Amino acid sequence: MSTAPEGSVSTDTKKIASALLRYRVLAYATGIWLLVLVGDMIAKYIFDVQNIPGWIPAVHGWVYFIYLILTIDLAVKVRWPVKRTIGTLLAGTVPFLSFFVEHWRTTQVKRDFGV
Repeated sequence: MSTAPEGSVSTDTKKIASALLRYRVLAYATGIWLLVLVGDMIAKYIFDVQNIPGWIPAVHGWVYFIYLILTIDLAVKVRWPVKRTIGTLLAGTVPFLSFFVEHWRTTQVKRDFGV
């Protein structure tokens, strides 16, 4: 991290705070769209509902793709180990897990970097 005069916020800290905010928004969006996708699949394959919009899987896929990019951006900025990064990336594939992992990672980043 760069050294900043007392009382000011370093550029690195601002970049980390921005990356963290983007990650948090996409973690929630990914979690919500994953739940919508699971509901879509349950309705379609278990209850045989036929008139479900076909764009739900595509939206989830694009939201998850953006989540991957923004998570990697945050991981690089805060120098997460590979295992933590991969675990965080995979959190968007398990219903409800992205909400918990987002909370854990946010707490850790705020504690470590004071953002």
